[in-house]
Amino acid sequence: MIKIKYFGALVARTRRRGEKIYFSGLRLSQLLTELERKYELNQFPFSVAVNQKIIDKFSNQILKSNDTVALLPPFIGA
Repeated sequence: MIKIKYFGALVARTRRRGEKIYFSGLRLSQLLTELERKYELNQFPFSVAVNQKIIDKFSNQILKSNDTVALLPPFIGA
């Protein structure tokens, strides 16, 4: 199972704070493509963290069971 967490404007857009996907072995880029299609996220800028580490959202990293993927709005301030 992979946990997905949404923050900021993405909570309003998806109408949820998170969700679970019950399989692993999925590439991060594939997951994000599916989420962008499902929730029409193309207009929302966001960063991605996997297990609390910011990574390139075009990464081909393979997600494993118990991974947590967070979609984060742009950070404001210094």
